[in-house]
Amino acid sequence: MFPLYDENPTRITPYFTYGLIGMNIVVFLHEVSLSNAQLSQFLSQYAVVPQELTTNLSGEWITLFTSQFLHGGWWHLISNMLFLWVFGNNIEDRLGHAKYLIFYLACGALAALCQWFIGMNSEIPSLGASGAISGVLGAYIIRFPHAKVMTLVFLGIFITTIRIPALVIIGLFFVQNVISGLATLQTAAQMTVQTGGVAYWAHIGGFVFGVILAPLFGLFRQD
Repeated sequence: MFPLYDENPTRITPYFTYGLIGMNIVVFLHEVSLSNAQLSQFLSQYAVVPQELTTNLSGEWITLFTSQFLHGGWWHLISNMLFLWVFGNNIEDRLGHAKYLIFYLACGALAALCQWFIGMNSEIPSLGASGAISGVLGAYIIRFPHAKVMTLVFLGIFITTIRIPALVIIGLFFVQNVISGLATLQTAAQMTVQTGGVAYWAHIGGFVFGVILAPLFGLFRQD
């Protein structure tokens, strides 16, 4: 299932959501312009490498933020930006522009730390906006659980669109990540450049911190 848009109007123009999407696209276009050797060096410098973060936190902490603008491929980028496009605008609307940006970056950094905690000695770079966007999803599900989301659904060879409550589509996203994260817990702890893998625990951590932090940032404030 892939969300296309939600039926949840906003009162503002979500400049920071648009800006974050634009920045992610620009950085990715820079990535694809690099040679393999240059890309490897670029990711080593700006992605979170858990082993390096473990041994040199003072020198590597900035990667908790820079890694949020890197992606490992076109599908990684497109899927992340689609979720940010659909759900980010309403959270920016509720929090306000500046608080939304701080909230987004904080969720992304905390999500990266969750993945780091699972595999502190991993050598594989951790990157992507998924953790930050998971925080946005966590905020959305507690603020707008009943908002309808037009969703593209694949049923075997059939493709259709249906209106699904946000609670269902985001809830399924979280449950899937919890199941996958628990199933791959041992692998995640032993992740290396040879094994690779999906950062499920960054998704889980980002979501949980989104649920916790968003109310503190004013998600339920009365206008």
